[in-house]
Amino acid sequence: MKTVLVTGSGGFIGRNLLEALGRRSDCRILEFEVEDAPSLLRKHLAAADIVYHLAGVNRPTDEEEFMRGNVGLTEFMLAALEELQRTPAIVMSSSTQAALDNPYGISKKKAEEAFFDFAGRTGAPVYMYRLTNVFGKWCRPNYNSVVATFCYNSARNLPITVSDRSKELELVYIGDVIANFLDILDRRPAAPVDDYLAITPTYRVTLGELADMIGRFRDIRRTLTIPDMSDAFTRRLYATYLSYLERDDFAYGVASRTDERGTLAELLKSEQFGQIFVSRTREGVIRGNHYHNTKVEKFCVIQGEAVIRFRHIHSDEVLSYNVSGDDIRIVDIPPGYTHSIENLSNGEMIVLFWANEVFDPENPDTHHCEV
Repeated sequence: MKTVLVTGSGGFIGRNLLEALGRRSDCRILEFEVEDAPSLLRKHLAAADIVYHLAGVNRPTDEEEFMRGNVGLTEFMLAALEELQRTPAIVMSSSTQAALDNPYGISKKKAEEAFFDFAGRTGAPVYMYRLTNVFGKWCRPNYNSVVATFCYNSARNLPITVSDRSKELELVYIGDVIANFLDILDRRPAAPVDDYLAITPTYRVTLGELADMIGRFRDIRRTLTIPDMSDAFTRRLYATYLSYLERDDFAYGVASRTDERGTLAELLKSEQFGQIFVSRTREGVIRGNHYHNTKVEKFCVIQGEAVIRFRHIHSDEVLSYNVSGDDIRIVDIPPGYTHSIENLSNGEMIVLFWANEVFDPENPDTHHCEV
């Protein structure tokens, strides 16, 4: 059993780290916040096998708090460890701001130097990360993360301010940060001497591109069009955006078309994977009796019973596939085959459809032909 101390446990990175540690059975977790009594920190340091030092100050009302919160806490921690004659592994979350000549950067740099000096004197393994802009769930909006602010405001249809659309950001995902931190817990690699560890991958995006991407995420409920999710950054940014939805705003409606046959509603569209839609069909109704030259589809009956009939447009032979929501099967619709689906149920039939391309009313590739 490893005893793990997390300082700054209530912050953005701390909360995500605690969630990951909490799923493990080989860890005893200790927590500390800047507001807690120093005696609690000393008590935890006496037991910890590894310390994730995430606590710090980055938006104080008084600039002197930078030194008290970033340097003072560090010095107290290291003095306590020396007095206790303990050298646990230390993972330090610093910032790329430490390379800059501003009050926050100066305080982070001094904290780094104190840890490196401690490692040199005692042999304690110190793993120092200078983190760039970290994004992901649970980051505080309208504070010090432009991603969190854009996501929070866009999810509420609030305005966002883009100071310079061409300004480039380097971002790193919280999941990758946590994976790196846990790797140290599990592998205990050799700690670099007076050097920094890097987290990969990082993503470069301009403020304008970031605002546009998040705006498109917001508009998915209207356009039904999702971006290319094969891109890792897009997947992670979209997941981050959804984490900022209001609690009463998870569900949304979609437009549907109703006629004598029943109802049809489009669900999702994508230039990469095509389109998903669903139909509710009345008893005895036949849909289809058309073919496609290039477009292909998949049919899946999820409620009721149906027969799907095919005929090659150059043949008289009719093929039949009986399907039921009680035995989920997917039926491929090849090009050049006219096809239909008939509801055989004593009631309504529900079918889920996929097409490999988004419907284009100017070029529908749908040609009437009785099976």
